[in-house]
Amino acid sequence: MKFSTLKDIIACCEKDQVTIGQLMLQEQIKETGKSREETFKQMADYYGIMKEAVHRGIHEPVPSKSGLTGGDAVRVHEYLSTGVPALGTDACTALAYALSVSEVNASMGRIVATPTAGSCGIIPGVFVSAQQRFGWDDEHLVMGLFSAGAIGYVIANNSFISGAEGGCQAEVGSAIGMAAGALTELRGGTPEQAVHAVGLALKNSLGLICDPVGGLVEIPCIVRNGFGAVTALAASDMALAGVRSVIPSDEVIDVMLEVGTAMPAKHRETAKGGLAQTPTGKKILKDLYGKEGKKLREKGAKGKGE
Repeated sequence: MKFSTLKDIIACCEKDQVTIGQLMLQEQIKETGKSREETFKQMADYYGIMKEAVHRGIHEPVPSKSGLTGGDAVRVHEYLSTGVPALGTDACTALAYALSVSEVNASMGRIVATPTAGSCGIIPGVFVSAQQRFGWDDEHLVMGLFSAGAIGYVIANNSFISGAEGGCQAEVGSAIGMAAGALTELRGGTPEQAVHAVGLALKNSLGLICDPVGGLVEIPCIVRNGFGAVTALAASDMALAGVRSVIPSDEVIDVMLEVGTAMPAKHRETAKGGLAQTPTGKKILKDLYGKEGKKLREKGAKGKGE
């Protein structure tokens, strides 16, 4: 890739007069040697999987393999038609869709890891709800995925994208940043505005630990995907309104690396700290794995990604 930082992305886009999505598509074609049609179709297929997961989770309760979670997407979706969501309909729809995809993941259903399985709900939640709201065609959303991919590429190569390495700030936080930046561009924002959205979003998740109860990507991960979708919408709105990330977004990514490195191991997806070690978290662990604490991760709900 001819960029390694978000600052580089802005410079490349301004020099070549392209969007972030167009830049990433061009670079991916050069990297893989595939044609534009092949590269675009592959991403379009991924978007199709995302839409399938959204549809499945909001139209049928999707219980996880462990039985700990499932059905919350249906509950929130039904609440949309009967209640008055404090968030408003659009943000609450994004939240419901994010829960939906995460529940499909916990049931071992098919999802796309964006950037990981544990954070797979945020980008689909934001994208599919935005498509319905604004009437965009699939091609527009697919270019948004290329934009999200460019942002994720920079984060992954300068910091973390997995909770095991850097806490949930790295996993859910990266997905929020990717969704916020891409949505800003999809809505007509400049590359600079999109990058500011990334920084604004990432700052709001710094320090977020990864504490999966029972070691499963369910509690609290599924609801964090819902919250993450709403945060991405807020960051995009702020960036389009002209709010800037005073700390440059590349520096925010550097700080995520610093904070994640300093984070104790018990707060990095080991299930040895945080919510996983509350009395209820310990009881769930005991119920799942027996008195001996024998690990039965093969029964767990570490979802599979594409």
